[in-house]
Amino acid sequence: MGHPAILTVDDDASVSRAIARDLRRRYGEAYRIIRAASAAEALEALKELKLRGGRVAVILADYRMPQMNGIEFLEQAMDLFPHARRALLTAYADTDAAIQAINVVDVDHYLLKPWDPPEEKLYPVIDALLDAWQATGDREVTDIRVVGHRWSEPSYQIRDFLARNLVPYKWLAADDPEGRRLLEAAGVGPESIPLVVTADGRAMAQPTPSEVAEAAGLSTAPERDFYDLIIVGGGPAGLGAAVYGASEGLKTLLVERQAVGGQAGQSSRIENYLGFPDGISGAQLTDRARRQAGKFSAEVLNTREVVGLRADGSARTLRFADGGEISAHSIVLATGVAYRPLAAAGVAELTGSGVYYGSAATEGPSCAGSDVYIIGGANSAGQAALFFARYARSVTLLVRGDSLEASMSYYLIQQLNKIDNVHVRTRCEVVGAQGNGHLQAITICDSKNNTVTSVECGYLFVFIGAEPRTDWLGGAVARDEKGFVYTGPDLLTNGTRPAGWDRDRDPFYLECSVPGIFAAGDVRANSVKRVASAVGEGAMAVTLVHRYLEAQ
Repeated sequence: MGHPAILTVDDDASVSRAIARDLRRRYGEAYRIIRAASAAEALEALKELKLRGGRVAVILADYRMPQMNGIEFLEQAMDLFPHARRALLTAYADTDAAIQAINVVDVDHYLLKPWDPPEEKLYPVIDALLDAWQATGDREVTDIRVVGHRWSEPSYQIRDFLARNLVPYKWLAADDPEGRRLLEAAGVGPESIPLVVTADGRAMAQPTPSEVAEAAGLSTAPERDFYDLIIVGGGPAGLGAAVYGASEGLKTLLVERQAVGGQAGQSSRIENYLGFPDGISGAQLTDRARRQAGKFSAEVLNTREVVGLRADGSARTLRFADGGEISAHSIVLATGVAYRPLAAAGVAELTGSGVYYGSAATEGPSCAGSDVYIIGGANSAGQAALFFARYARSVTLLVRGDSLEASMSYYLIQQLNKIDNVHVRTRCEVVGAQGNGHLQAITICDSKNNTVTSVECGYLFVFIGAEPRTDWLGGAVARDEKGFVYTGPDLLTNGTRPAGWDRDRDPFYLECSVPGIFAAGDVRANSVKRVASAVGEGAMAVTLVHRYLEAQ
């Protein structure tokens, strides 16, 4: 198929020539550089490449173009080459507009014109885009096919698992012609959904997440019996620890029970994370962090649930739900928090069938024309509202407090105020959910107006509270009454070290009540619940691991 292409489109001839020249100078030997003078011309070039079986690695589009601007062009280009990485070329005066527009299309970056010197302002960006494209290539999203029912909780769980682990798949309804054909070919009926069909034609009826992970090529077994560092949990803190631990030479293993990225990985867009002025989706941030950890040879173990922890002399041992064990010199607990279950009549029965915890981005297109309700007043709820507003007829935020100001970032509140189909109701709680097979209505208690009303609702997304995933620890390390893990100074009582502490020093700042076991991120008592602070604690934990190992 020849070299993959880098396509650039700009209606300013001098700019078009300049960027094509700089691209050829750096990438001309490995990539075909194509330039177009208009969006229409660029689309024709892309269509011709598609017909000839060509590949497109990166698309650069000028933000301001007549007839069709860069955002509109990239929306159409995505239909032809969905895996190509995308960047906007923009003048300084248009930066704010470009950043706002990026929220509409999943653009990877924007470049200010002029980009001199290219060695500093152009090539590092293109290098990163090419690295990201090479990691995914041009795989079509038909590698894995999932046959299920829209309102089936097991079907939703499989779809959500694949999406959150960034595994391409194609969804087919069991009553669609192609879905029925796959069920017949597998020799099963609709009662056996979800059916997962792999790229090589292997059919799995009602598979477990572990079986799906293996079929998708995700690692589920460790490569060794003993490590320098094992990290439990693959959210921002765990990924931060994995990157820094592996990059500093530690034999590092990250164990994740569900999906790398944690709650942050489900965010439709994070706009206050340092270094990403145009925002970044949780999935993109997770993808980059996972590839970065892999670059330094950190292992990532998927669908393995840790159920026990103990100290074996100088080793620290984890026990898996299947009875297996793995040991290391040190452990970092980064299991984060889970959304608290909504204690309202009917909710448990409809979870996965219209009631969802977290943003459940896979449900976005299905919400078209529907009225969506979101419970919660923190940033995660606000980001979800922005996301679902693209699809739904209306989005209503139900907030228990008097306002959003106490719990949500100012920038999110401002964005929500500008969207016509987003509404905020304060001092409201959901006290019931009703539906036959799937969610159809919810009951809302409005304490501000002293009313209890039932409203039609097809989708309810819950973002309430934060419970640490630490029950499995038992008494292995000290925790507070809510289950958050005590570390460092919090373990000292009037200067007295915790019971059983066998070191002639106080616990390090992120160290738990057992030497060599550390906690980072949201799971830690009194931590700051932000993505940036979780990443920072993951990195800090590795520094403290080194200090611990040096003293052994």
